Amino acid sequence: MNIEIIQKALLDCYSKDLCYPKVQDDWNDNNKCFGMCAITSLIINDYFGGEICKIHVDEISHYFNLVEDKIIDLTSSQFNHDIDYKDYQIIDRQKILTDDTRNRYNILKARLIKALLKQVDEKVYSCKSCNKLVDKFPNDATVYLGKDQTIIFVGEAPANNGWRKSHKLWCDINGKVLPSGVVLQKLFDIIDRNIFETTFLESVKCYPLERKNLKTCSSNCKNIMLEQLKILNPKLIITLGEFPTRNLLNFKFNKFADVVGNIYEVNGYKILPIYHPSPISPKSYKGNVPIFENLRDM
Repeated sequence: MNIEIIQKALLDCYSKDLCYPKVQDDWNDNNKCFGMCAITSLIINDYFGGEICKIHVDEISHYFNLVEDKIIDLTSSQFNHDIDYKDYQIIDRQKILTDDTRNRYNILKARLIKALLKQVDEKVYSCKSCNKLVDKFPNDATVYLGKDQTIIFVGEAPANNGWRKSHKLWCDINGKVLPSGVVLQKLFDIIDRNIFETTFLESVKCYPLERKNLKTCSSNCKNIMLEQLKILNPKLIITLGEFPTRNLLNFKFNKFADVVGNIYEVNGYKILPIYHPSPISPKSYKGNVPIFENLRDM
């Protein structure tokens, strides 16, 4: 993911209701960046870090980003002249997040995430890497976007009778919660969260016709998975089982049990491997309880 991809997606997400309220009546489709500088600078800060900066242009406040000493200003086109950036001041992002700005930022961020994930899904549906090893995922999206994106589940691969057919996470085609979902919700009760409100994606995007293909499919899907995680930018990734864990950890391990329950920091992510919640596994519930009790107390 790069600045150009974000900039293109943002242009499709801007609308009058996201414009700074005092100048909202002057917004139009010919100047989509107008009144969007504060919320845009917050999003760039989310993905690329650096500093949020403020200057005055034509006697109004204007926000941009400074990342590794490089100026990034995705809304400069709202002005019909060049901008002099020399007299800027660095601003704490919390000072920008007034109630109105926070609301507009949250709406824009949600739209942007959906737009970027849609671009990735187009790659999934056109991908032929696994060829005859899989059935394609028939849903509109390979990421289930829950209300909560601070914690993200990364599963192994779509189940044959799960959400790829039911279009409802953790449920079969009759709407009944799958056994894995029942176990996982019992664990999530420990931390007072709902699995149906938690964002979910798979290490493998399509349905492997045979389990022996999981390793090959996981390898082929790895970059797609990483791209989706970059877009979502979670605070904690919970990996369900061995394959997603091996895909995300940057070191090799012999026994899966050696890494279960530990939180690892990899490429800016916190990764928590747990035993797969399928009741087939003898540790699906009891083996995971201490992990979630520790998570609750953190």
